[in-house]
Amino acid sequence: MTTSTDADVAVASLHAMGSGTKADFRPLYTEDAVNREALAEPPEARGTGPAALFAYALWLRAAFSDLAWEIHEVVHDGELVVIHSTMSGRQTGLFVSYGPDAKVAAAFPPRGRSFAVTQTHWLRMRDGRVAEHWANRDDLGMGQQLGWTPPTPLYLGRMLLATRRERSKAAA
Repeated sequence: MTTSTDADVAVASLHAMGSGTKADFRPLYTEDAVNREALAEPPEARGTGPAALFAYALWLRAAFSDLAWEIHEVVHDGELVVIHSTMSGRQTGLFVSYGPDAKVAAAFPPRGRSFAVTQTHWLRMRDGRVAEHWANRDDLGMGQQLGWTPPTPLYLGRMLLATRRERSKAAA
């Protein structure tokens, strides 16, 4: 993967989330890169560096097929790159969210629905690679499009059963 500017690397890092391989992540992230959004992610995605960011991508891909980011605007100022984008996909797998204690908080069974939500990603760059990431996302809008909120009584029951199963698996 060849990139020429910090903005190019930042955009490539978003696209890698949808389809990149573990090898694709190495040149994009510093060894100590941190994702400030990791508090709701699985334990393996809470570390630092390319491996943790790749674990984050795998977590998203397990729940969402056709995962993609449409880039609308990119602003680059000094070491900071800001990307305004739309994330889209279709939920075809179980989405598991985690609490600050890294334990399963909730599980959302797939309904096969598609979503598209705007996001703003903030990336701090160092030596031509991403060193820090945080984002502003429309999680409520995504949940509404996927039918998570407000849940129907039947879907709420499916969520409770899926959450219980995921907690049991994590405890084993």
